[in-house]
Amino acid sequence: MILLNKEDLKTSIDKPVFHDISQVADSLGLDCYVIGGYVRDLFLERESNDIDVVVINRHTEEKNLQNSSRPGILIAEELKKKYGKKANLSVFRNFGTAQLKYKGMEIEFVGARRESYSHDSRKPIIEDGTLEDDQNRRDFTINAMALCLNGERFGELVDPFYGLYDLEDGIIRTPLDPDITFSDDPLRMMRCIRFATQLNFTYEDETFDAITRNKKRIKIISGERIIEELNKIILSSYPSKGFIDLERCGLLEIIFPELYALQGVEVRNGRAHKDNFYHTLEVLDNVASNGGGLWLRWAALLHDIGKPRSKRWDNSQGWTFHNHNMIGMKMIPSIFKRMKLPLDQKMKYVAKLVELHMRPIAIADDEVTDSAVRRLLFEAGDDIDDLMLLCNADVTSKNEVRKKMFRHNFELVRQKLIDIEEKDRIRNMKFAVDGDEIMSVFNLQPGKEVGLLKNKMKEAILDGVIRNEHDDCLAFLQEEWKKLNESKSDN
Repeated sequence: MILLNKEDLKTSIDKPVFHDISQVADSLGLDCYVIGGYVRDLFLERESNDIDVVVINRHTEEKNLQNSSRPGILIAEELKKKYGKKANLSVFRNFGTAQLKYKGMEIEFVGARRESYSHDSRKPIIEDGTLEDDQNRRDFTINAMALCLNGERFGELVDPFYGLYDLEDGIIRTPLDPDITFSDDPLRMMRCIRFATQLNFTYEDETFDAITRNKKRIKIISGERIIEELNKIILSSYPSKGFIDLERCGLLEIIFPELYALQGVEVRNGRAHKDNFYHTLEVLDNVASNGGGLWLRWAALLHDIGKPRSKRWDNSQGWTFHNHNMIGMKMIPSIFKRMKLPLDQKMKYVAKLVELHMRPIAIADDEVTDSAVRRLLFEAGDDIDDLMLLCNADVTSKNEVRKKMFRHNFELVRQKLIDIEEKDRIRNMKFAVDGDEIMSVFNLQPGKEVGLLKNKMKEAILDGVIRNEHDDCLAFLQEEWKKLNESKSDN
């Protein structure tokens, strides 16, 4: 963070677009302020092209609707006239807002307003208000700071809730009573966790306690809005912080019960399993630290999601989680559907990585055979590198000897993958003889026999018995067809 005095602030917004807004506002007799995240990010030295501008009519007694109730739209329309085709204007008259896109910036103009809520709705009753009213309705003190854009006061900071001090101390705090803030718009509870995670801030005690008291209010928020905040938590540098805080305040159990179910350790006959919740978060952080994208991070978050349903006690083995990867893979469509995540290739990608995440580890634990590596390459396809990153991140053992041995074997698997791919081109392999040719050569109709022959050919290629070349494959299929007919004769 950097401390900026008045002259520094004037310099930081010494840009043509802000001067243009200033001139238009002064000519129309309107007060205007850049407010919220853009101001916060100036002090945090973070680049931002999303700019919120709040506009207030100086003469609130006037009843001219265009000038008093829609001042933000008025400024945006005047700027559009000035910029012409270089700017794109979107007007939302029902909300009294306008968005101007200009030279890579998105500037949102809104009239200052006060809001009031009924308990059973997240939609506010909106009335015209003052700058003070507008700052009162902001979610957190660090997002309530405003910089005046009018000529005489250009760059003057208006910070009634001492957001600058909270920014300096790394604290998330609501401007007013947090119970009212969170009850009015329960999504702010998710935003609270998200900002603390992204900025690595702590919470003012009463603010965090209010989330716990109001957690059930999150149920009135749409899944789309919740998942937007959750994805931002997942994409942060240390997403585990956000999920631990979601669990602490009680939101996690409501919005993500499957992940919540991973927590806890059960002990029987002196034998305990690891806490799969904290293990999962460690894996997620490992993937994040290695630059994994959003959907690979989702795969990390869900890789052990099937463990609670697969957990069994075995008197000789202790706790087991057999087939948790398959169970987890089957859970993913319902999780994605409920949480309003995309039900397309992104979901299939996550499901595939969850299903396969044990395979490289199993190979590394055992003898690294060409056959096993070929099968892994074939099934993972172009996602093999992401799968290997996930599996490497999954090594969280505190046993350093075990970890060192695994790392060594894991490197053997990685090298085998490179060698076999260079030699056999297994990744996304197309078989030299396809189903149509099988039907033509053996005079077959679509059915089980075609599938049986194709599968035998695939297994032979992956086992290294034959090469994936036309003549080799056809000769193998003719031999298998002969065996199949002999078997039928014997029966």
